[in-house]
Amino acid sequence: MDKSKLIKMLVILAAITILAGGLLRITARNSMSLTDYASLQADRDETGADSTTAPKDSFDSMPASTDKPAITGSDSQGSTPSSTDRPSLSDAGSFEDTSLSADPSDANVSTDTPTSKADPDTFLVGASLNGTSQLEQRTELAEGFYYEPISDNLRRYMTGISYPVTEGEGAVPDPAITFEELRYLHILHYNFEGDSTQGELICNAAIAQDLAEIFQELYLNEYQLEKVLLIDTYDGDDNASMEDNNTSCFNYRVVEGTTHLSRHAYGLAVDINPLYNPYITYGKDGAEQVSPASALPYADRSNRFAYKIDKEDLCYKLFTDHGFTWGGNWNSSKDYQHFQKSLP
Repeated sequence: MDKSKLIKMLVILAAITILAGGLLRITARNSMSLTDYASLQADRDETGADSTTAPKDSFDSMPASTDKPAITGSDSQGSTPSSTDRPSLSDAGSFEDTSLSADPSDANVSTDTPTSKADPDTFLVGASLNGTSQLEQRTELAEGFYYEPISDNLRRYMTGISYPVTEGEGAVPDPAITFEELRYLHILHYNFEGDSTQGELICNAAIAQDLAEIFQELYLNEYQLEKVLLIDTYDGDDNASMEDNNTSCFNYRVVEGTTHLSRHAYGLAVDINPLYNPYITYGKDGAEQVSPASALPYADRSNRFAYKIDKEDLCYKLFTDHGFTWGGNWNSSKDYQHFQKSLP
């Protein structure tokens, strides 16, 4: 072979080799090693969502965590976590349904699962903050109906809103209930448009099973609840929650007009569709005061209207069957939205 031709061939082969190496390096920069993938997957499993995914909804109307006073304490000892560490809603990520399928072999699990799926676009703060962190301690009644302990992330979010701070301005040094005595409850319900959607409450561990069963039965009967969101969504303002017709449970507060803790402060009371079922008190002169104020058209219980709770209502029957008492039966005041239960 001609020597000059051989040299040309060698030069061409060398150029091809250099070009191929460059392409491989470029490709490598955009690839993910097995170690990188394993690390990313571990992050997803821990948080219940891809940490790079932005929330589906805007949370501009939600309370800002930086407005809450700082406190001290160790989560591992059951003390109140520092509110300055409360995760922001923008960090929560989009909701991922992590509920397990019911096991028909478990005698305590109902096999009457809902026939329709909840709106997957509904964002729930508590569900997102708990993620899958409490999965091993979760008790599931049926698909979409479960309760579990409150995670450290959710504790930090609640502290200074529905749960009191223990030091500083407005502190409650020794709250009457601890986070360990509370549970996060996830439910499905039908809203006023007749659509299946998700809801969440914080309740006392002693009534978590009762509430899961009650709300599942309401769901199976397509009983409508306009919304079921944590009271923290309303900055802990009970009146704002009622005005928005929000069904809620735990809120560490006193009974309106008194210094006595409400049953809501223990997570032992639930308010159902409160705008249509107001709280009514009577002055010494017999004057009637309706709360929330916009519920005045629904204060006269002799009228017929939608969403009214009375003794013929399914909600009344289910709660009383589970040992709850109804505020509509009280004498000195009437709390038609309110169902409460005493500890065993």
